[in-house]
Amino acid sequence: MALREIVTVPEPVLRRKARKVTDFGNELQTLIDDMVETMRAAPGVGLAAPQVNVPLRVIVVEFGDEEDENVPPKLYTLVNPEIVRSSNEMVVGTEGCLSIPGFIGDVDRMKSVTVKGQNRRGQPVRIKAEGWLARIFQHEIDHLDGILFTDRALRVWKPQEGEVVPQD
Repeated sequence: MALREIVTVPEPVLRRKARKVTDFGNELQTLIDDMVETMRAAPGVGLAAPQVNVPLRVIVVEFGDEEDENVPPKLYTLVNPEIVRSSNEMVVGTEGCLSIPGFIGDVDRMKSVTVKGQNRRGQPVRIKAEGWLARIFQHEIDHLDGILFTDRALRVWKPQEGEVVPQD
């Protein structure tokens, strides 16, 4: 495993639609392992392959239980993810992004989503997510379509010292 450089705006790969993964071989496995290590080192709660300059539809997300901090975070690896169901209810939350350092913003997202895709071996996966986990999945899947949180933000600002926001 190796740390990869996280690209930042205005890197063109961040604005392109990522390609569907068809080969689940060694290169993909290395990419996923590197993405997990890079996300954790950043530190972040999610990372999309375009953020490490790879235009493929791959995301990794690691998030714990919102109610119980003693529950260890769960790692999700999704290849070719897509939102197949969502709530009508929207919730505003503050987001940051590893590819847009120094800025955060209020973004209106769906309160819950169902995401389908494949695991790292190509097997089908379906995840129902609510709250912050749903927000993280939406944020990461947006990256695969060349959409940044600033495109959806109601407002964007530089955080004050000590202001903490989960970064993708």
